[in-house]
Amino acid sequence: MSGFLGELWEFMRERKKFWLAPIIIMLLLLGGLIILSEGSAVAPFIYTLF
Repeated sequence: MSGFLGELWEFMRERKKFWLAPIIIMLLLLGGLIILSEGSAVAPFIYTLF
């Protein structure tokens, strides 16, 4: 996994695509939120947001 992140960082730095960083971070946070809340009592409330 660190190889992938390293290559992604090199790509963004070399091609000046730093605008991708906020998009990637938000996708990771939303994915983590959905995965963590999948089996909890909070899940129905989170799914209503989407």
